Amino acid sequence: MAKKIRTAVIGVGHFGRLHATKFHELEEAELVAVVDVDEERASAVAKELGTTPYTDYRKLAGMVDAVSIVTPTITHYKIARFFLSKGVDVLIEKPMTANPTEAAKLIKEAEKRGVVLQVGLLERFNPAVKLMREKVKAPLFIESHRLSPFSSRALDTDVIYDLMIHDIDIVLSLVDSDVEMVDAVGVPVMSGKIDIASARLRFKTGCVANITASRVSREKQRRIRVFQPCTYLSIDYDTQRATIMHLKQGGDRPTLEKESPRIKKGDPLMEEIKAFLEASRKRLPPQVPGSEGKRALEVAKKIKSSIRLSIEKARDQLEGVLDLSQVFAGVD
Repeated sequence: MAKKIRTAVIGVGHFGRLHATKFHELEEAELVAVVDVDEERASAVAKELGTTPYTDYRKLAGMVDAVSIVTPTITHYKIARFFLSKGVDVLIEKPMTANPTEAAKLIKEAEKRGVVLQVGLLERFNPAVKLMREKVKAPLFIESHRLSPFSSRALDTDVIYDLMIHDIDIVLSLVDSDVEMVDAVGVPVMSGKIDIASARLRFKTGCVANITASRVSREKQRRIRVFQPCTYLSIDYDTQRATIMHLKQGGDRPTLEKESPRIKKGDPLMEEIKAFLEASRKRLPPQVPGSEGKRALEVAKKIKSSIRLSIEKARDQLEGVLDLSQVFAGVD
C-alpha cells in the first residue's frame, strides 16, 4: 500500500471541521493535526477525529505533506505562503486570497517550489456541474441565482467573496472568452458589508451572464441556467438535478423536447479533497489551479468596483443611512 499523505486542516470552524472529517475518512490520508486559534475548538475536533490539536500552524513545519486552509480570507495569503515555502501542497478555500495580487504571489511561490496549489471552488466537483460542462459548447446567455438566509458565519467578507465567487468561477469555466464589461449593483442589509448583489458580465464572444447572490433571502436557492443555440440547460446545485430542453425542427413549427438526465449524486467536498490528494500523490496539476482562483478574484474585484461606483453615485441619499467606509472595506 502506498505511503499515506500526512495532512492537516488549518481552521476547524464549521467548514474546516468538514474538511478534517473527510481527510480522516480517506485511507490514503493521515490526519496528523488540526489547527485553530480557538484552543477549545481545536481540542474538541482533534478528540473527535483522533488527532492532535494545535493553535499555531507554524508548529507543523516538517510534519505534513499537504494541508487545507479554511480560515478567514484575510489570513489565507500568510498561511498559504508559509506552507508553500516549506514544500507543502496546499488546498486553499475560496476565495483564494483577499485580492488578485496576493493570489499571483502564491501562484509564483507554488511554481518555484514545485508544489500543488488547489483552490476550493466546491461546485466544480458537483456532478450536475460536470454534466453541464460537458453539454455546454457555445453559451449565449447565462443566468445564475445563489440565495441564502442570513447566517452569522463568513461575515468577515461580503457576499461577492462569500457566495458569488462560486458562480463567477462556474461561468468563467463555461465561457471561453475574456470579460469585456462588468456592471453591478449591491447593498448591505444585515452585516454592514454588501449582502446582496447582482452583476452583469459581457464577454468578448457576445455571451452575457447575469449573476445574483444574496445572503439575506428567505429561502435557499442554488440554480444556474445556460442558453445556447438549440439547447437550454438548467441545474440545481443542491439537488444535483438537471433539465435540458432541445429545440427540434420539423412539422408545422419547432418544438421543445425535454431531457432529464440521470445523475448519480455525489459529495462535492469529498471529491474535491480526493482530487487534491491525487494531485499531491501523483504530482499532477490540480483540477482547480491557483490561476483559476485568481481569475475568479479578478472578476470579483471588477464587480466590487462597479458596486462601489453605483453606491458612490447615490452617496448623497445614503449618507447617514449606511456607514460607507465599512461597506467599502476590502474593495481595492
